[in-house]
Amino acid sequence: MEKNSADETAVLQQRMSRIKHKILVLSGKGGVGKSTVAANLALALRKLDKSVGLLDVDIHGPSIPTMFNLSDRPLINEDGNVVPAEFATIKIMSIGLFLGGSDDAVIWRGPMKYGAIQQLLRDVEWGDLDYLVIDCPPGTGDEPLSVVQLVGIGPLDGAVIITTPQDLALLDVRRSIRFCHQLKVPVLGIVENMSGFTCPTCGTHIDIFSAGGGKDLALKLKTPFLGAVPIDPVVVESGDQGLPVVLSHPDSHAAEAFEKIAGALVEQQKG
Repeated sequence: MEKNSADETAVLQQRMSRIKHKILVLSGKGGVGKSTVAANLALALRKLDKSVGLLDVDIHGPSIPTMFNLSDRPLINEDGNVVPAEFATIKIMSIGLFLGGSDDAVIWRGPMKYGAIQQLLRDVEWGDLDYLVIDCPPGTGDEPLSVVQLVGIGPLDGAVIITTPQDLALLDVRRSIRFCHQLKVPVLGIVENMSGFTCPTCGTHIDIFSAGGGKDLALKLKTPFLGAVPIDPVVVESGDQGLPVVLSHPDSHAAEAFEKIAGALVEQQKG
């Protein structure tokens, strides 16, 4: 017997009610390392003894399966619900796990995207979680809007916005913040990724893309600045190898930065 819309909404509400905090990870443009931040933020929250889920709703470019070296299709339990993958005790789900291969293209219109995201939230056995980190695609299109509408039933704690220090990226941050304000989504803070490079051999620091732009913008917009993550080759290598830097190189500057950002978010929730 098929569920009607009221039944589906009730199931979604019940599912979301078991998750204490739901955080969107947004960026105004691609190429700023949003998925890298989402993955390492989830792991850093887990290191703070929080129970964590990570949901990848980037329909057209899901990166999370690669970053965690996940390839098996999800299992369906006896109740017809989807069992999330697990990595380092984090529950993970992505549309990428349902595709035939990493090269498959998803050509869907808005209603199909909305339906897929609804299923990932409603039909996945998330269980009881302290945090659900939701990795959204870049921009302010269908997917982030759908998540806000669906998770807002829960409700949604807010959004973390990822940028790089360049002026062009900072312009896109303003658009993301306006998107959040229009939808009444709290902005939990800004993270500046790729914030300078420190040579591992000589210790010289170089601001390749300039520096401090994210912090300056946060001050101007009266938005919390959660932290800066430096450029580090091990971040890229770790993501490509399926073991994010918070686990693979816990003593690196990048891992320390992610852990500070996670700690700042946890402190916000206490307030």
